[in-house]
Amino acid sequence: MCGVYINADPILYESRTRSLRIHGVITTVRLENLFWDVLHEIAARESMTTSQFAVKLYDELIALRGEMPTNFASFLRVCCLRYLSMRTEKGVTVPNAVSSAAPEMAAALNEARPRILKTV
Repeated sequence: MCGVYINADPILYESRTRSLRIHGVITTVRLENLFWDVLHEIAARESMTTSQFAVKLYDELIALRGEMPTNFASFLRVCCLRYLSMRTEKGVTVPNAVSSAAPEMAAALNEARPRILKTV
């Protein structure tokens, strides 16, 4: 079982830092490449760039909660996992960008997600 996870392409868990301009303030966000790929997939579905989508999430979170969490990168990771979980609940497989990057990881995520959701 662990082979599915440990055989993932190392590029997927390498971190990459990107700068986002949020209302004139440059903010750096460091995420693993797989999360950037998922954010890119979501943004493309919304006809936005990844940066535009991250700013939209930021704005909507501020509007809802009145403040930003102390760790925006963690918030973005959770958004990615929620997106993938919702796609699975609807019977849709992992997005193509993720699937093509690591087919065995995508299969493992599709298999594990329903069990994870039941325990939450």
